[in-house]
Amino acid sequence: MISKITDKVMDTAIAWQNRSLDPLYPIVYIDAVHFKVRDEHRIVSKAAYICMALDIKGHKDILGIWIGELEGAKFWLSVCNNLKNRGVKDIILACMDGLKGLPDAIKTVFPEVNIQTCIIHQIRNSIKYIASKDCKTFMKDLKTVYKAVNETMATQALQSLEAIWGNKYLIVIQSWNNN
Repeated sequence: MISKITDKVMDTAIAWQNRSLDPLYPIVYIDAVHFKVRDEHRIVSKAAYICMALDIKGHKDILGIWIGELEGAKFWLSVCNNLKNRGVKDIILACMDGLKGLPDAIKTVFPEVNIQTCIIHQIRNSIKYIASKDCKTFMKDLKTVYKAVNETMATQALQSLEAIWGNKYLIVIQSWNNN
């Protein structure tokens, strides 16, 4: 049954994956989802590389989903080349996790792109360094940084966070300053 359904939708899925894209996307979100699959009687890890964008009108669009073995900058470079071959000429802002080499891979294809670390990935990375007894209070203070209404207020909130927590969690504060 699954094979029959797959056969029916495969042509449509291939056409969607190869469709022409807009020349400009203001924001593109880049991430991978990892999962286990059965492949020739063994369980292997796969990554679904996903590009979601906001178009000029502010509508969400999934630009594509690609399946690879593991997430890596080299595969992301091939994804960016695929986007360019399908008509994307420029991306203003690329939002991504902290995968090493990923910003360079994107800038190879779209040299003018601005890189922004995804706020969720930045928060997750920060929590790894916070003691459980401090986590609730620290996260309450951190929220004033990433929920600020403008850059000035965010900078002030980050300075306040550093004054309160800098001696104990300097590595986290430095990460927020850098990103």
